[in-house]
Amino acid sequence: MCGITGIYAFNLVGKIHMVNLVAATEALAKRGPDFQQVFNDDTAGLGHRRLSVIDTSAKGHQPMCDANKRYWIIFNGEIYNYRSLRKDLENQGMTFRSQTDTEVLLQLFIKEGEACLQKLNGFFAFAIYDQEHQRLFVARDRLGIKPLYFLKDEDKVIFASELKSLLAYGVEKKINYNALLQYLQLNYIPAPQTILQGVRKLSPGSYLEISSDQFIERKYYQLSHYRHSLFQGGYEDQQQKLKEKLEQAVQRRLVADVPLGAFLSGGIDSSVIAGLARRHKPDLHTFSIGYRDEKYFDETHYARLVAKHFQTEHTVFSLTNRDLYEHVYHLLDYFDEPFADSSAIAVYILSRETRKHATVALSGDGADELFSGYNKHAAFYKFLQGNGLNQLVALLHPLWKVLPKSRNNTLTNKIRQLHRFSAGSKISAKERYWRWAGFATEEQAIRLMSETSKNLLPWPAYNAEKSQLLQFITEDSDINPILLTDTLMVLPDDMLTKVDRMSMANSLEVRVPFLDHEMVEFAFSLPGESKINGKTRKRILRDAYKDMLPAALYNRPKKGFEVPLLKWFRKEMRALITDDLLAEEFVRDQGVFEPSEINRLIQQLFSSSPGDVHARIWGLIVFQWWWKKYFL
Repeated sequence: MCGITGIYAFNLVGKIHMVNLVAATEALAKRGPDFQQVFNDDTAGLGHRRLSVIDTSAKGHQPMCDANKRYWIIFNGEIYNYRSLRKDLENQGMTFRSQTDTEVLLQLFIKEGEACLQKLNGFFAFAIYDQEHQRLFVARDRLGIKPLYFLKDEDKVIFASELKSLLAYGVEKKINYNALLQYLQLNYIPAPQTILQGVRKLSPGSYLEISSDQFIERKYYQLSHYRHSLFQGGYEDQQQKLKEKLEQAVQRRLVADVPLGAFLSGGIDSSVIAGLARRHKPDLHTFSIGYRDEKYFDETHYARLVAKHFQTEHTVFSLTNRDLYEHVYHLLDYFDEPFADSSAIAVYILSRETRKHATVALSGDGADELFSGYNKHAAFYKFLQGNGLNQLVALLHPLWKVLPKSRNNTLTNKIRQLHRFSAGSKISAKERYWRWAGFATEEQAIRLMSETSKNLLPWPAYNAEKSQLLQFITEDSDINPILLTDTLMVLPDDMLTKVDRMSMANSLEVRVPFLDHEMVEFAFSLPGESKINGKTRKRILRDAYKDMLPAALYNRPKKGFEVPLLKWFRKEMRALITDDLLAEEFVRDQGVFEPSEINRLIQQLFSSSPGDVHARIWGLIVFQWWWKKYFL
C-alpha cells in the first residue's frame, strides 16, 4: 500500500512543472512512511511513497524498472494472485529480481499491455511509463478501492493518489459548482467529479493512455454487464457458492510479510470475515472500538462474543466522547477535498490504534451494498411491496413533518425514518434513491448557495452527471439496481474513500474480501429475494453462515459507526460554528453560501427537532475548514 503521483509533459511549460514532483510525492508521506523515491526524464516523472507489505527489502522500492530500464512502474495496492501470475510468466522464460507483486505486474504489462488488467485480482492504482516510446499508462481497479485523481490541460497530465499531491504542482483552485451541489446533498462527491474545476477522479475500472499526440480514457470493466447473468441453482446452491467465493477471497488477502489482523465490529459482515480468516491464520488479532459514553451505539459486547467464539487475540479500544472529539481537528486538517461522512472519525481512531499492532487489517466493508444491509434498502423493499401500511405512512406525512426528529433515541429516530419514507414515496424512483442516499433535497441544497454560486452552476453538466449516476434505476426496479447504484456510487466515493483516507492517514493497509471482483460478480448474479425479504436483510449471508456465527448476532439492530455530533455542536464546537466557520460576516464575505439559510440551519440545530441537520452542519464545517485552508 503506497502513494503515487506523476506528470507527463506535452511541452516546455509542462516540463517546468516537473520541478514540483518531489513536493507532490512528499505530500503523500502518510500513505507510505517507509521509503520515497522519484524518477523523471525529459517527458515524464513518477513519484512513490512506500508502505512495505510484500518483500519489505530494498528490492521492492519504487519507481521500479525492468532489466532494460525501458519500463518504469509506480504501484499502490496489492495483486493477490501475483504468485500464480508469476509462475505463468516464469514458465514462459521470464526472470524476477524481487518477490514483489509490483514486479509481476510490470512484467505482465510488458507482455500483454492493457489486457493484463483482466488477469489481476486485487485493488490498485498504478502507472507504467514506456521510456523508449514516451508513453504513459495509468489504471484504477475495477471497483475503485484505491483512489486516483488526475488533471489534463494543454501543457501536461498530472495524477496522484490524493488531491493534496496534485495541489503541490500548483493547480489553479476554482470551485466546481456542479460538485458543490452534489456535496451539499450527499456529503461527498461522486466520481468523476471533484471539488476543483479541471480535476477529475479516474472512474473505477478505467485506464488512461497518454503520449505526445494522444490522451485516451477508457473503461475496461463494467460491473453492470454481470447483473443479467443469473446464477443457475436454488437457494442452497447459492449459499454454497457464496461460501466458496468468500473463503477464497479471504485466503487471497492473508498474504503479507508484516503483521495482519482484522477489524471486528460485532456485526455479521466483519464477524464472517474474522471467522474465515481465523481458519487459515490461528494467531489472528482482531480489533474493535467501543463508545464508553454512548451505550446506545456501543457494540463491543458482540465483538467480544465473536472474538471469544473464534478464539482470536482481541483488543478493544474503549473511547470517551472526549477521545473522539480530540481527533476531529486532525481529520478536518487531513481532508484535501470536502468529505463529510462523520463515521470517518471512528475509522480514523480504529486505524490509528490498530496500526500499533498490525500493518494490514481485513474489513467487512462492501457486504451492505452487495447484499442489502442498509435501512434504505429495507425502505425500498417495503415501498416495492405497495401494501396498505405504506400508504398509511405516506398519508401521515404532515404528522411526521411536525413531530420531533433526531437520531439520538429510538422514538425520534423512528419518526425521522417515517418522515423520510413518506417524503420518498411521493417522488419518482430515481429521485427517491437520490433523496434517500443523501441528507438534503436538491431544493434545500440550492437554497444554501449564494446568488453568485447559483449563477455559476453548470445545470446541463449537473443534470447529465446525475442522470448517469442513476441510469440503472427504473420505476419497476427490484432491489438489485438499487444495490448496483450503491456499489458504483456510494461504495467507492463514500465508504471506500472513508476507509482509504483514514487508514492511510495512519499508514495502515485495509483489505476488503467482500469486494473481490469474483465475489461481487457472483453477488449480482443472485435474485433480489435471496438478499432481502420482509423480515431479513442480507438474507443469504446470514443463512449461509448461521452455523458458524454465535446465535446472539442474529436479530440485533444495525448501529454502524455513529459519533455524537449533535452534542459537540451544541457544546464544544458551538463557538467554532457560530463565531467562526458559519459566522454571518464570514459567510457573506466568502460569497459561496447564503447567510440567511445558514442561520436557519443553525437555529434548527439548537431546536428540539434537529432531524438530520447535524449532518448538514457537519458538511458545512468540513467545507469551510477546507476552504479556509486552501483558499485563504
